[in-house]
Amino acid sequence: MTTIPVPLNLTILRFTADTYADLKKHYEDDFWLESDTQNAFGCVKQLFSLKKAHRQLKVLLSIGGWTWSTNFASTAATSTGRSNFAKSAVTLMKDWGFDGIDIDWEYPASNEEASNMVLLLEAVRAELDAYSSEHAPDYHFQLTIAAPAGSDHYSRLHLADLGSRVDYINLMAYDYAGSWSPVTGHNANLYANKDLPQSTPFNTDDAVKAYLKAGVPPHKLVLGMPAYGRSFLGSSGMGEPYSSVGSPNKALGSWEVGVWDYKALSKQGLTTMYDEKSQAYYGKLQSQPGIYSYDTPEVVQKKVSYLKQQGLGGAMFWEASGDGKEQESLVETSFRSLGSTDEKENLLVYPDSRYKNIASG
Repeated sequence: MTTIPVPLNLTILRFTADTYADLKKHYEDDFWLESDTQNAFGCVKQLFSLKKAHRQLKVLLSIGGWTWSTNFASTAATSTGRSNFAKSAVTLMKDWGFDGIDIDWEYPASNEEASNMVLLLEAVRAELDAYSSEHAPDYHFQLTIAAPAGSDHYSRLHLADLGSRVDYINLMAYDYAGSWSPVTGHNANLYANKDLPQSTPFNTDDAVKAYLKAGVPPHKLVLGMPAYGRSFLGSSGMGEPYSSVGSPNKALGSWEVGVWDYKALSKQGLTTMYDEKSQAYYGKLQSQPGIYSYDTPEVVQKKVSYLKQQGLGGAMFWEASGDGKEQESLVETSFRSLGSTDEKENLLVYPDSRYKNIASG
């Protein structure tokens, strides 16, 4: 997933989610002479151009996220709220020339909210199908959700119902440890390390098995991986205390406290370490105590082997702007390891889009 058009190898991508569509942001080929209200500009225009050039690329509108989930509960609580949400979401989707809707509700906090989430998805699916029936009879618009890997959150969800309502469940299998953790831990370990349990409070295998046991079809579960790492300064190793997670430094690739773009970690002079039992990599600072937990191309290969063994639907990354290049690219590593991907073409015909340059295809 990515939030703005970035330099990616688009020949390998099949889905991307645009979380913050910005009609006012202009790029080099957005001439100010076009500044009428009849055309879409910025990210929307760029993404539609990318769809034309790469017909296998589907773009979804992602709604919610950690910051913007506060209104889901009240919106989903009534049939009117759900209907208005579904209509508004599909209107944005067709106006901008997108291929579906991604719901990222973090997180339903009660059984009632979990039930309302299912009803909300039903309303969106019905609206997508109604639009397709009228304007794109042979096209299936995608409906996906982002879902937690922590049992304290997924245990509240109606997983089987979610699995029957959506096309894909994108499992956010990361953020297992961070600034909130009492000791240094892995960010996205595949398994638990029973010899060092404090370093693996969560693990991907347990989450995947819980979703499948609850009735989610394996092919609908997509394994999420991080294109970023987390720092634990002053730490001598996994499971050990740390003094801080550091301060953001955008120039060095850290955009928030304790979080680093994967592509920036090569500049930290880290000695790479591997935890065989958790199947997770991490790096040690050479000049002073400090640990960075992050995925590498090697661990991505292991995770892709795992998801293929489990019959899962594919891989997802958060988020693509943090990825490396060429042989160091996590996204490209997953593509090579997967071996095959969805080649269905996207949609370029949106005759009732409010924007001329989208409606004209």
